[in-house]
Amino acid sequence: MPTGDHVKALLASHAEGDDAQFFAVAMQIAAAEARVGHGKFAEELRSMIDKAKVRRAPNPHAPIPLARPRGELADILSASYPKVTRADMVLDLALGLRLERVIKEHKAVRMIRSRGLAPRRKLLLVGKPGTGKTMTASALAGELGLPLFVVRLDGLITKFMGETSAKIRLVFDAMAQTRGVYLFDEFDSIGSERGLGNDVGEIRRVVNAFLQMVEQDNSDSLIIAATNHAGLLDRALFRRFDDIISFELPDAPQIKLLIQNKLTGFKRGKLKWPAIAKAALGLSYADIARASDDAIKDSLIGERETIEQADLMTAIRERHLTFAGSERST
Repeated sequence: MPTGDHVKALLASHAEGDDAQFFAVAMQIAAAEARVGHGKFAEELRSMIDKAKVRRAPNPHAPIPLARPRGELADILSASYPKVTRADMVLDLALGLRLERVIKEHKAVRMIRSRGLAPRRKLLLVGKPGTGKTMTASALAGELGLPLFVVRLDGLITKFMGETSAKIRLVFDAMAQTRGVYLFDEFDSIGSERGLGNDVGEIRRVVNAFLQMVEQDNSDSLIIAATNHAGLLDRALFRRFDDIISFELPDAPQIKLLIQNKLTGFKRGKLKWPAIAKAALGLSYADIARASDDAIKDSLIGERETIEQADLMTAIRERHLTFAGSERST
């Protein structure tokens, strides 16, 4: 029988219009009934919940409402509506083409689905910090006019056995309810190789839960997992993604283009691009963007009309020193 807490949670989620939480509580009741031997009743409840989810599933082609996660999801997901697009990114040609393919497939999702196919919608992004993984999620959301939901690891991962898996289920239920781009950043925190760590049993349960849910998910939402440490991921996870996309540090032409984009609207002195690009090699896109911003600010503070070579070179050297310092501290 449902407890008083279950009844209160059902009423609260219904009053807030939080379907994901309502169904999650209902599934908890079904699980409790199954544990006390009421298998038939539990199965009937699960069947009713599944049918209700189908009836309430939104039209995937309808405009996405500007809604914020509510109830328990508010502690797990943060929502935004990015204005970043593919044109705002500096990427190598091959990587740009792969992202363009994802965008085109999702813009043609109705036609693709009508042929019994599915667009690429489960992406694993791998690369060093600052190479564009998070910005890619924002750009995909911006290009497709979808909300970006970032999974908050501090709200997702708990010390209590079974809670993390239950919260992952809430996220996947939300994917079916609201089409969007769902980003699992620092994915190695939940997708670590089974057998690593102290609490091996709990890690195994979390990884198994994610494997099962990502394989069963058939929504039109985009699932993006990003990691700086691909070597820590469970090998079985790689097979569940439609695409594994690697991000590298920028080369000289990309460094030049990125800095030129950042300096748009500002007067420039005589800049020696080969020397600037050579000095910035080894920095990430994010660090180069910060160095460009620092050069602009130094020019403004110094009341100079143009941004000079020395401004950029000094800012780039400082970013290298900052990066070197962070490396020594780890």
